[in-house]
Amino acid sequence: MVQKELIAEVFKHVQQQNAFGEACTTGVDSLFAMSNPKTTAYEATLYEPIMCLVLQGVKEAHLGERRVTYGAGDSLIVSHTMPAISGVIQASADIPFVSLALRLDMVMARSLYDDIGETEMATGGLQSMSVAATDAGLVDAMTRLFRISQNPIEARTLAPLVLKEIHFRLLRAQHGGMLRQLLLHESPASRVSKSIARIRSDYNQNITVAELAATAGMSQSTFHEHFKTVTSSTPLQYQKELRLLEAQRLLRSKGKTVSTVAFEVGYESPTQFSREYARKFGVTPKQEKSSQTV
Repeated sequence: MVQKELIAEVFKHVQQQNAFGEACTTGVDSLFAMSNPKTTAYEATLYEPIMCLVLQGVKEAHLGERRVTYGAGDSLIVSHTMPAISGVIQASADIPFVSLALRLDMVMARSLYDDIGETEMATGGLQSMSVAATDAGLVDAMTRLFRISQNPIEARTLAPLVLKEIHFRLLRAQHGGMLRQLLLHESPASRVSKSIARIRSDYNQNITVAELAATAGMSQSTFHEHFKTVTSSTPLQYQKELRLLEAQRLLRSKGKTVSTVAFEVGYESPTQFSREYARKFGVTPKQEKSSQTV
């Protein structure tokens, strides 16, 4: 059960920074507060490994062919870097969307793995984006972390202790199965993570499935199967999503032509780039660029 006091405190924090609809920083570097008094259009985004605790309202994310909905009291765990489309689907001025998000520290999580003991496997299977009702212990720890973040002296001394507790609880959570698998040496999740890192570093290069399978240390058929299980997409679809997200960022930052952006993110044909960009974002690259000059 999420306390009404916490909802009010997080909302006030975002309001004071006039950061509605944005990831609002706190006194703990890896912790962010979010609030939105209205529903939003679906936006393409790149999820880093993160945990999001929804305090009020409802949000929805589309990951490949999967649709994940999470509302008040739910927490989302994202174990791998994932391109997705998400939006707030339930919010109003009277009952705004409110959440806390924590960027995961994989080094810290790995240091705790041997201490977590036996855990209950996630009912939804092993997926890189998992949702479940948040247990009281995790809600309490996130509440303490947010309140600690409001005091610089407490944040400096106590935040590392609470962060360690939160990572411990996430590893033991029912929907932390993929996170646990990721930390196992040479597990399918860990091997796929290596290929994802390769795609991210060389997203604008021509990479074959054979090369990615070799990076993961798997046969092509086995790699393709595990990659689809983890990401809900194929390796080439994943690469295309990264290219288009980077293209959107470049177009919004101004200064470069559409053709320059197309070539920079790895497209050989500006025409194909424009077609795929419009299919994903609903506007052409030219329209995207023009909208930034208005």
